[in-house]
Amino acid sequence: MAKNPASPQIAPTPAFLPSFLKLAAANIISNLMVPLAALVDTAFLGHLDDIRHLGGVALATVIFNVVYWSFGFLRMGTTGTTAQARGRGDRDELWLILLRNGAIALTFGLLILLLQIPIRELGFGLLSGEPAVRAAGIEFYNARIWDAPAVLLNLVLMGWFLGREKGRRVIALSMVGNGSNVVFNYIFINQMGLASAGAGWGTALSQYLTLAVGLGLLAREGGFQNLWAVLPQGWNLQAIRGLFLLNRDILVRTFALVLSFALFTNFSSALGTQTLAANTLLLQVVTLSAYFIDGIAFATESFAGRYYGSGDKTHLRRLLTLGGGSSMALGLSFALAFVLFPAPLFGLLTIHQEVIAVVQTYVGWLVPVLGLGAIAYMLDGYFLGITAGKVLRNATVLAAGVGFLPLALLAQSLGSAHLLWLALVGLMVARALTLLWAVPKSLA
Repeated sequence: MAKNPASPQIAPTPAFLPSFLKLAAANIISNLMVPLAALVDTAFLGHLDDIRHLGGVALATVIFNVVYWSFGFLRMGTTGTTAQARGRGDRDELWLILLRNGAIALTFGLLILLLQIPIRELGFGLLSGEPAVRAAGIEFYNARIWDAPAVLLNLVLMGWFLGREKGRRVIALSMVGNGSNVVFNYIFINQMGLASAGAGWGTALSQYLTLAVGLGLLAREGGFQNLWAVLPQGWNLQAIRGLFLLNRDILVRTFALVLSFALFTNFSSALGTQTLAANTLLLQVVTLSAYFIDGIAFATESFAGRYYGSGDKTHLRRLLTLGGGSSMALGLSFALAFVLFPAPLFGLLTIHQEVIAVVQTYVGWLVPVLGLGAIAYMLDGYFLGITAGKVLRNATVLAAGVGFLPLALLAQSLGSAHLLWLALVGLMVARALTLLWAVPKSLA
C-alpha cells in the first residue's frame, strides 16, 4: 500500500490522548444505544407469556445478521477511506467517497427488497427450530425486511461521520434510531400486542427515521450542493475498482464472522428452545460489551486512517497501545460483572427462571470470549483504518475455518453447548493472534 507524505493536519502530540478519548467516548455513547435497544426489545419479548416469540426473533435475526452485517463494508470501508482523505487534506475525495458508497448502498438495498421472498425461504429453510418458533420468526422477518435501503444508507452515513471524527453527529443518529426503536417496539409489542411482528415494524420505522435525521445533518453543511459539485467525477473506473476490491475483502471478512455467529445460534436451536433462549441472552451480553469495545475500535479506526494517511507511524504505535489496553479492560469488566451477578442481571431480560438457570451453566464462557475478543475488535478497527482489507479477510477466514468450525461441528455432533462456547473462544483466539502477527509489517 502506497505511503503518503506528511500532512499539516496531523494532531499535535499533546492533543492525541484527549482527542482519542473524546471520540472514543462519543462512539461508546452512540454504540451503547444499539445493544440497549436490543436488550429492551429482548425484555419486551422475554416477558411475554409465550417464549416462542423470543426464539423466533432470534432465528430471524440470524438472517438479518447474515444479510446486513455482510454489507458492513459500507460503514467500515467508508470510515477508513474518509479518514485517510482527511489526513491528506483532500476535500473533494471526502464527498466522492460519500457519493460512491451511497450509490452502492441504495442499489443493494433495493435489490434486497426485490429478493426478499427468496432470501426468506432460503434463510428459514437452512435454520433449525420448532414450527411455532419459525412462524414467529417469519412474522418478524416480513416486517423488518422493508428497512433494507435505510439500513445500508445509514451504514454509509455513520461511517462517513466517523471518518471525519464527528462524534456528536454519530451520537445524534444513534440516539434517534435506537431510542425510537424502543418507543416503537413498546407501542407495537406491549400496547398493540403485535409480538414478533411488532418488533420488526418498530425496528424498520426507526431505521427510516434515522436516515431522515442523517440526511438533515448532511443538508445543514451544504452536503447536497457538494455532492452535486463532485458528481461529474463520480464515475472514475480506477477509484471504483479500488473501492470494490477493498469492499470485497471486508465483505468476505464480515461474512466469515457473521456465518460463525449464525452457525452458533443455529446449533444452539438444535439443542432445544431453552438452550437457544439462554444462548440468545448470553449473546446479548457479548453484543453489549462489543458495542462498548467498538467505541474504542471506531476511534482507533478513525485515528489510524488519519495518521496512516499522513504517514505518522509514531502515533500509530501509541494508538495500538492505548486501544489494546482499554479494550481488554472493558471486555473483562463486562464478563466479570455478569459472571458474579448472573441472576439479577439476566433477570432484567426474562421472567423465565428455567432459562436463567441454563444461563448460569454457561456464563463463565463470557470471560475468555470477551477478554480475547476485545483484542480482536480493536485490531479490526486498526486495520480497517489503514484499509488493509486483505489482512482482515485472511485473518478472519482462517479464524472461522480453523478456530471455530471444527469445534462447532463437534459440538453439534455431541450435542454439547459447552463445546459450542469453546468454539466461540477458538474464533476469538485465532482472530487476535492472526491480526497481532500482521501488526509489525503495517508499521514498517
